[in-house]
Amino acid sequence: MSTLSEPPVVAVKPAEPAAAQRLMSVDALRGFDMFWIIGADSLVAALHRMSQNRPTQLLANQLSHAEWEGFHFYDLIFPLFVFISGVSLVFSLRKAVEAAGPAAAFWRVLRRGVLLFLVGILYSGGFTSEWPDMRLMGVLNRIALAYTFAGLLFCVFKPRTLAAVLFGILIGYWALMSFVPIRDIQLTKGGLAQAAEKAGDPTTAALFQEGGNPSTVKNSPMWAAAEKVYYATTNTVTGKFGPGYNLSDHADFRCLPGKKYDQFYDPEGIVSTLPAIATCLLGVFAGLLLRNSNVPDTRKLAHLVGWGLAAVALGWIWDAVQFPVIKKIWTSSYVLVAGGYSALLLAGFYFVVDMCKMRAWCQPFVWMGMNSITIYLASNLLGSFRRPAARFVGGDIRRFFEEHVALGAGDMVISIVGLLLAFWFVRFLYNRKIFLRL
Repeated sequence: MSTLSEPPVVAVKPAEPAAAQRLMSVDALRGFDMFWIIGADSLVAALHRMSQNRPTQLLANQLSHAEWEGFHFYDLIFPLFVFISGVSLVFSLRKAVEAAGPAAAFWRVLRRGVLLFLVGILYSGGFTSEWPDMRLMGVLNRIALAYTFAGLLFCVFKPRTLAAVLFGILIGYWALMSFVPIRDIQLTKGGLAQAAEKAGDPTTAALFQEGGNPSTVKNSPMWAAAEKVYYATTNTVTGKFGPGYNLSDHADFRCLPGKKYDQFYDPEGIVSTLPAIATCLLGVFAGLLLRNSNVPDTRKLAHLVGWGLAAVALGWIWDAVQFPVIKKIWTSSYVLVAGGYSALLLAGFYFVVDMCKMRAWCQPFVWMGMNSITIYLASNLLGSFRRPAARFVGGDIRRFFEEHVALGAGDMVISIVGLLLAFWFVRFLYNRKIFLRL
């Protein structure tokens, strides 16, 4: 719900230590992350249309997700937000514990987690369609679960225990994905059709040639056929990490109700949410470091950079040895790579914004970062800010730029106006001290 902040009050209490105050760098980094989520990628796409060369091709490639294995810049956007959630909860929950005790902080985490999970369901369509065309696990839902479990762990355990939990999640998830046997079948339409053909059942195989998402259709013949082929497969394998051919995707097929984003499984599924908690815990450790007033800023910066580089290196080594970096099943190696890059970005923002006090350039990101959920929901309800932007510079205006400037220039103008509208919106909320509090 939206709340209005109280008017500024003349300070009558001793000032809090600098490390305990809200860090502008964290809000700015969160806003920078949201900048890409709500449409900055469309700027790059339009630029590539205007001038197709190697640099723009590289940028366009980085602003799209890796098809399966590998890592692009766009694969950092989601885990970066989860990481920042971990950083932020250290500051908010420490204040809650100091003000009202651990029990109050515990219930605050639960309440926020449940509300955010429900908002996530509404974001994905809510009750627009009939069951089972209703997605229960999405981006906001994963953020809610990661925040809730990391927050509860933070309220209960000391840092050493949290480190053991983090290590246990990464190793445990790797062990589950590597050594728990799954049925020797790929849960894609092509893989299921091939299995049916191999079993001498062309009628069932033909069902997988149809379009649509069978998980959204009540009593779907294709879903029934998928279950028939799946449970008829008796051979098992281990250590598989392909699309629809791994423990996480098979668990979604069997256990996740409702709509699956990838037809038979979901990239924000049940089992793969476990390592997302580890991503949030990495942010918790960064938050503990930044909040520690006994550590000089230069050492904080050095620790963030050192941890970031070490995590990235370990993640890519793990990728090369056995457990590939894959966003869609949030592998442990992906946690380390994304967490390492997140720490490096946080170090950069902390150095420039909070240490060097160079803040004018990042103020728009601060507006967006302090209302990140609001802008995310607004973009969803509008169908992106490009839609209202097209009312100002679409139609003949867009065609003029396309025909007289360059192919793609019209889309570039629409993207720029859309982002300006988004920044105007969050500035409006910020100036009136309106923030979404879940």
